[in-house]
Amino acid sequence: MPQPMQSKKTALITGASGGIGYELSKLFADNGYNLVLVARDRKKLREVHTEINVKYGVEVKTIVKDLSEPLAPDEIFQELWEEKINISVLVNNAGYATFGPFTETDLDEELKMMHVNMIALAHLTKLFLPSMLDSEDGKILNVASTAAFQPGPFMAVYYATKAFVLSFTEAIANELKHSGVTVTALCPGPTKSGFQKRAHMENSKLIEGKIMDAELVAKLGYKGMMKGKTVVITGVRNKILTETIRITPRRVATNIVRRLQEKRK
Repeated sequence: MPQPMQSKKTALITGASGGIGYELSKLFADNGYNLVLVARDRKKLREVHTEINVKYGVEVKTIVKDLSEPLAPDEIFQELWEEKINISVLVNNAGYATFGPFTETDLDEELKMMHVNMIALAHLTKLFLPSMLDSEDGKILNVASTAAFQPGPFMAVYYATKAFVLSFTEAIANELKHSGVTVTALCPGPTKSGFQKRAHMENSKLIEGKIMDAELVAKLGYKGMMKGKTVVITGVRNKILTETIRITPRRVATNIVRRLQEKRK
């Protein structure tokens, strides 16, 4: 069921030009939230702005930023502060992966990925959380992954970044108990989006067969966040997988992931 209209509230969503971020943008707009949408791609962001503004009639502000740039979070925060836009919900969705043996992947690209997936996420949380605490009301949704639950050969750095996101989210969610602010980690498995293409992993065994689409993942994440859940794992299969990993020796789990992520022959 749709949430009541909340036109005075604003959600900031990073990585909003496609995939899960785009689908979350539509969900928030459908439930009456004004939006601040952040992404690198100016053209796609403009298209999303027009679509949402026309269809849902909410206020939409777009900010073109590359979150691999160290100053980007401060620049976003400063721009919104100057325009007196208060953020009620922060969605740290921006993130990407590199694929291949660690000795062969590009260092600069992995350092940028670490910045987007971890540092920018923590930085934005640090900046926008205080005002939520002052009003004793707010929500933060950090997009992690089922990758957070075990090491990932051939995506070693990406899996490690998502383990950070999950651990960070669970820790501050505990710190903020009874504050009026909730923090949720969304942990999807492989999802139909532009993620695989950017990571150059279209031939990985991991994405064989039927995988969830971004729209369903976004709906499950939105619902869990609204309920104040700390961790949302999407899909029965993924829930069973993560529970199985908890009782599986890490060496065994790591070998299983390696076999899943090897390229198809």
